[in-house]
Amino acid sequence: MVAPLAGRRLARRGIHLLLGGVILLPYVLLIVAFVRLFTDPGTPYVPAAVLAAVTFVIATVPPFLPAMRALEITATRALLDVDLPDPAADPPWESRLFGAGWYVLHLLSGGVAMAAVLFSAPTAVLLVARGLGFDDGGGIAGLGFLDEVGGGWAVLFGLGLVVATACLVAGLGALLAWFAPLLLGPSPAELRLAMEEQAREFAERNRLARELHDSVGHALTVTTLQAAAARRVLDSDPEFARRALLAVEEAGRTAMEDLDHVLGVLRAGGAGPGDGASPQRTLADLDRLVDDARTAGMDLEATVDGDLAAVPPVLSREAYRIVQEGLTNAARHAARVPVRLRVVATADGLDIDVSNPLPGGVAGSGSGSRANGGRGLRGMRERVRLLRGELSAQAADGVWRVRVHLPGREDR
Repeated sequence: MVAPLAGRRLARRGIHLLLGGVILLPYVLLIVAFVRLFTDPGTPYVPAAVLAAVTFVIATVPPFLPAMRALEITATRALLDVDLPDPAADPPWESRLFGAGWYVLHLLSGGVAMAAVLFSAPTAVLLVARGLGFDDGGGIAGLGFLDEVGGGWAVLFGLGLVVATACLVAGLGALLAWFAPLLLGPSPAELRLAMEEQAREFAERNRLARELHDSVGHALTVTTLQAAAARRVLDSDPEFARRALLAVEEAGRTAMEDLDHVLGVLRAGGAGPGDGASPQRTLADLDRLVDDARTAGMDLEATVDGDLAAVPPVLSREAYRIVQEGLTNAARHAARVPVRLRVVATADGLDIDVSNPLPGGVAGSGSGSRANGGRGLRGMRERVRLLRGELSAQAADGVWRVRVHLPGREDR
């Protein structure tokens, strides 16, 4: 019970309340001045009413300003020991209304505390002085029964007045500390905006993770397979080893370009697609992807129907990564088997079909890891879901097939 009345916490809360009282003082003086102005019979009421309206607008603007809310949050953290999040640069109006409510509460509580201190401090000093014999009672008048109190009772009443004022300050400080998270904390609208921003950050992070997985993962797969093949035939087939090393070089160069793009996006603070250091790949680069796959030793049969240049840019970028991941999975899981790729662009959208025989021709062989555990297939599903498309990946009759349909609506 005594702890709240001693120590630095009471002093800090008292300072916070007195700051509110100081800010309240000009408002009180303005109210008194206008009351006197309007009660004076000689006052011209129309100019006085215009002046009062302008003054009212000017006086009510500060509580709604983001800067004032930020100052109140800073003061509340430092003086009331309340943990509050950093204020938003442009808070919604709901938060501004709550901030204005806190401003009014702070000023009213500070006014009460200041009035109590201004009354109790000199009164307590005079009572104690009277009780100790340093005052004959002339210093206190008009306070009812306190005018006649003397001796030990005067000292007791003086000290009691100090304790009562300290209790009042502590109580008002505790009240403000309780209301602070409600009025200065994030409002429901601000929380909703923060959650939306967090969702955008997570989506961008996932997009960058997919970009890195699909581009760098594809290059590492090609590099690993070609390096292993070159090592096995280095002495018996130097020409194949040279082709394999060329494929490794091309895959590394492509991965560096894609990595440079992703790093450019990260340096730009998570900007949108295409804002990195180099443009993202689209279906316009499909021929190069097919050539690289063949150079890497893949037995690839590719068929393209329709005008890929007419595919919307967002659709084209995601479709390229889907094709790339499909070829990477085929190279990683199916070893050296024929792979068939078919891309069909129509007015209704885009269809992608990647298929390859399973090793040994056994249905289900190698399909489990691809269907369930791979990050690549999960990334493909995320891309397709974002574009509101359909994806089918399964093994049937000894063939692993990935089918994707992406709708061509640009208003997705």
